[in-house]
Amino acid sequence: MFQKFKDMYKLQKQAKQIKSELKNIHIEAGSSGIKVVVTAEQEIISIDIPPELFVPEKKLFVEKALKEALQKATKKAQEVGAEKMKGIMGDMGFPGM
Repeated sequence: MFQKFKDMYKLQKQAKQIKSELKNIHIEAGSSGIKVVVTAEQEIISIDIPPELFVPEKKLFVEKALKEALQKATKKAQEVGAEKMKGIMGDMGFPGM
């Protein structure tokens, strides 16, 4: 029983370390000139919109491009996070992870 607690502590420590690593992984994605940067924890770091897009006529275009860029970045962040956690999940006895 003591070994189970020791193993759980080890896994928890590994999970915290990976979470810390995810904060330092920056992922950039873009759409139609708009760029976003997020961490692998899916925290938005920055959004870059070119000045020429700041005109009322391009409002819908900018909204669509921003949404696409954020979706791309978030999806990539999820993939990176899942890949990092794969080893720990296997150690916990979840097959195929």
